[in-house]
Amino acid sequence: MSFSGHLPGSREYRRLLVGLFFGGVATFAQLYATQALLPQIAVDLAILPATAALSVSASTLGLAAAVIPWSLVADRIGRVPAMAIGILGATVLGATAPFAHDVSSLLVLRLLEGVALGAVPAVALAYLSEEVDVRHVAAAAGSYIAGTTVGGLSGRLVSGPLGELAGWRWGVASVIVLCVVASAIFLSLVPRARGFVPRRGRAISGPSVLERLAVNLRSRTQLALYAQGFLLMGAFVAVYNYLGFHLTGTPFALAPGVVTLLFLAYLAGTISSPRAGALAVRRGRFPVLLASIGVTAAGAALMTVPLVGVVMVGLVIFTAGFFAAHAVASGWTPVAAEPHARAQASSLYYLGYYGGSSLFGWLLGVVFASGGWEWFLIVVIAMCALSAGFAYGALRPRRSA
Repeated sequence: MSFSGHLPGSREYRRLLVGLFFGGVATFAQLYATQALLPQIAVDLAILPATAALSVSASTLGLAAAVIPWSLVADRIGRVPAMAIGILGATVLGATAPFAHDVSSLLVLRLLEGVALGAVPAVALAYLSEEVDVRHVAAAAGSYIAGTTVGGLSGRLVSGPLGELAGWRWGVASVIVLCVVASAIFLSLVPRARGFVPRRGRAISGPSVLERLAVNLRSRTQLALYAQGFLLMGAFVAVYNYLGFHLTGTPFALAPGVVTLLFLAYLAGTISSPRAGALAVRRGRFPVLLASIGVTAAGAALMTVPLVGVVMVGLVIFTAGFFAAHAVASGWTPVAAEPHARAQASSLYYLGYYGGSSLFGWLLGVVFASGGWEWFLIVVIAMCALSAGFAYGALRPRRSA
């Protein structure tokens, strides 16, 4: 009897979702471990805010460069082994980052850590789309994205307060301890793949790597989905990179420990991502994606108001909208791809996603330094509008004649 995917309520479905949840925690806690510490890193290493932000961009750049190679590794050795190798390697590399003696060595270590971390984002959604019944993929993808939000939040909340007390190096080290625990849970729970056979175990090898990449790059649907990740993630990471500098400066002058608590806004994404996935199942992916982008832009607009309370409300709305859009777009990508090219489709999405994070995470720092917070947010809102335009042009359902 052929395998058609795990169903909600089954033991394997629960193990898969919980395992991937903790895989997301282990990955994204490390990826953004320095983000809550950027002001301290800038002071300690005597560098500009945009240079300090390169510690985030370096890891996301490494991840962006590695997602396609990791998808090929996963096609060769299997989804779960590839994710396990990557997450363990990243944890070892992350443990060396606190020993960096200058900004150059820190950036190199963060780049290599990002390369290893690329395994989970490159493979997780393809694995999920192959192991879960097709009717429930969108909802399951939302649950995985919720784990990534918890990882991003926990990494920042653990590193921020400890970094303020003991220095940014101890803040980064504390995140690695968290990731060791999350990695162990991931490895013990995630079930072996049943819906995919590694290429080394197939009698016929199938299409080449270039053919699998090309079939996705020729698809207007796939390109529009990649644009969502590129633009929205770029805007999202930039806001979280420079919000701390904005709020610790005039007229707010908040303490770094207080600013760290603003990362609790990530909980909005933990709630919105699975709900967006479930809503996409009922209402359709396109309207949910478009509405989520609108919510993201509305949150950014609220953050222009120079009142801490309003900025906080705007940040929560912005975060909820972003993760809802990401949950829909990332879950849509492998489903819309050809079956033989799903891993490469997800990898290309994350190439755009983290490429946008690396580029705009730095570039919008230049806008922030030269034009101030208001111009910075104008660019963020324009990026949201552009992503909505791509979605409307290529992703809206076509009416039958």
